[in-house]
Amino acid sequence: MLLGNAAAQHPEASQLHAAAVWIATVTGAKLGYLTEAGNTVGGYLANALPNNGGNAAQFLVQPKKAYVLFNTEPELDCANPQVAQAAMAQADMVVVMSAFQHGAEYADVMLPIAPFTETGGTFVNCEGRAQSFNGTVKPLGEARPGWKVLRVLGNLLELPGFSYDTVEAVRQEILGATDTAGVDLVVRLNNLAGVVPQAAGSSASGSLERVAEVPIYFTDAIVRRAGSLQQTPDARQPAVRISSALAQQLGVSDGAHVKVSQGSGSVILAAAVDASLPANVVRLAAAHASTAALGAMFGPISVESA
Repeated sequence: MLLGNAAAQHPEASQLHAAAVWIATVTGAKLGYLTEAGNTVGGYLANALPNNGGNAAQFLVQPKKAYVLFNTEPELDCANPQVAQAAMAQADMVVVMSAFQHGAEYADVMLPIAPFTETGGTFVNCEGRAQSFNGTVKPLGEARPGWKVLRVLGNLLELPGFSYDTVEAVRQEILGATDTAGVDLVVRLNNLAGVVPQAAGSSASGSLERVAEVPIYFTDAIVRRAGSLQQTPDARQPAVRISSALAQQLGVSDGAHVKVSQGSGSVILAAAVDASLPANVVRLAAAHASTAALGAMFGPISVESA
């Protein structure tokens, strides 16, 4: 059994994980986890986990006075763009750290940082293999590697744990070695959920449910701005994929425009009739400018003929 990105991004991700662990256990199957990003496991090993009373979703639902955004575009990278944009709008201070110029409508401070190609670091893939790299070119202009900017901010605020001088020092603390050759991280990893499976609640009868994915060339700031990748079929504007039953009910055909609404936002997009979808499911991709006005990736949604 393999869990993938849709499971990781779902609001009931822990329950999906727990159910998968239970199924694998009682059937004697092996359970694998395809991580959401290239360095998800590295973040886990570095203890980049929710603590101090909240996680990223809670920090948006319960808005804070200040936010530091590190290589993040909330309107495209968050599971609920409406909530994320509202949180940025009400904040007293928003600091945007990015290799690209964006977020001017809500940023109070913009700090240029280098992309991963211009700094050293270590990625740990989903099988626990650590792979280190060095920057291929120097950062452009006044940009600096993101970890160095964070280190300076930490030093100015006199916070503990910001005394690193090199990426090797960071690697030594997290992995226990400055050289990844021979480092065995498998013993520190497992796919167990540690959560008791619970029966899922049923959705309201007759209501439509959105199911979203993040297409491969919408996943981060670099690929979203790569002209060559944006010319491929995988980067086409998302279509509203609806069931044959819903298409018949709305009186729309393949390619017709429909109005999709979620929360306080709505968009008009082309419909694509998908006979494989259940009658109450609407499949619509996230992380794209054309869908950024909508709400959560998974949840109630309404569709009508445009």
